[in-house]
Amino acid sequence: MNQKTKNLVGAGVFTAIVLVLQFLGGTFQIGGLNINVSLVPIVVGAAVYGWKVGAWLGLMSGGVILVAGQAAAFLPINPLGTIVTVLVKGTLCGLIAGLVYTALSKKNQWLAIIMAAIVCPVVNTGVFLLGCLVFFMDTLNGWAAALGYESAGAYMVLGLAGGNFLLEIGVNVVLAPVISRLIAIGKKK
Repeated sequence: MNQKTKNLVGAGVFTAIVLVLQFLGGTFQIGGLNINVSLVPIVVGAAVYGWKVGAWLGLMSGGVILVAGQAAAFLPINPLGTIVTVLVKGTLCGLIAGLVYTALSKKNQWLAIIMAAIVCPVVNTGVFLLGCLVFFMDTLNGWAAALGYESAGAYMVLGLAGGNFLLEIGVNVVLAPVISRLIAIGKKK
């Protein structure tokens, strides 16, 4: 099998992993926090197969979020804003993770995968929060007041992102290098 075929098959396998994880919810709970593990195969796929595959994996993850109803709280409020936010955040987190890995891997592969694992949830959460600011601010003001937050900004950071974001970075930083290393070992055999 030539390298192009191997890459296509690998990208297909990672697509299947992302789809399955995302359809199954892609999360596990620690206390009251839902930790999204579907970012891990996006990071690893971007590192192993490049930024284009990373972008594709992120786009597929976003598509499942929309189809599976994981964006149901936002969709009736602003359908276009929800679709744009979800697809752009997924695509950009995979694309930028792949670019970061590519830029750093020539000097230090370990640092490259760690930084890609950090950048992916940062971009994912950052674009989500930006989408909230652009498309859902009136709604978030209402939600924040109803839940006793001082402001929509406090609600966004502490309620919507907060602990989940920090745990997602931790999960990515622990799992992505391990999985990448296992793939590298498997490719040598």
